[in-house]
Amino acid sequence: MTTHLMLIDDHALFRYGVGMVLAAGLVDIEIAEAASLEQALLQSDDAFDLVLLDLQLQGLNGLDGIALIKRKWPHSKVVIVSANQDKHIQDEALARGAHGFISKLETPSRMLELVGQVLAGQLPASTPVPNPDKKPRLSPRQSEVLELLCLGLPNKLIGRRLNLSENTVRGHVQAILQTLQVSSRSEAAFVARRQGLIN
Repeated sequence: MTTHLMLIDDHALFRYGVGMVLAAGLVDIEIAEAASLEQALLQSDDAFDLVLLDLQLQGLNGLDGIALIKRKWPHSKVVIVSANQDKHIQDEALARGAHGFISKLETPSRMLELVGQVLAGQLPASTPVPNPDKKPRLSPRQSEVLELLCLGLPNKLIGRRLNLSENTVRGHVQAILQTLQVSSRSEAAFVARRQGLIN
């Protein structure tokens, strides 16, 4: 059975990254996107199983949008996805009817896990929000490798740029994946951009 999901966020890159993570990790999923609540509400009346909603949007904000979404799609689960770490905002979202709160600072694998829990009806009312000050610590060399990795360069070209052997680059990449708690280069790039680890 196909799962229908709506992703509302005004950052196209974030929508693209989350869409890739969810499409790769969930079976039989169809993802619709919107850059604003107004745009989302103009879409089909067919219900979505889950709506991932950013707090900070152009026009109507996410908190005010929860009720509008519930009115249009009464059976849809609404989850706030935001970089806002204010516990009061999280509590307010839940009080207004959100089914959960997922921090944008989560790793892709953790975000995928939480979305799966929501769809299965297992997410607790309050999802713990990680400390935004706890950014992954990379060595200066790893940061250089990560910058080039995010440009899509393969290990061989990264090695040429940094005057390193391909095996050394491979070791740095593996260390980066482990530090960022991700399993692929694309996930590493996604996390790096979201957490401000690259320029």
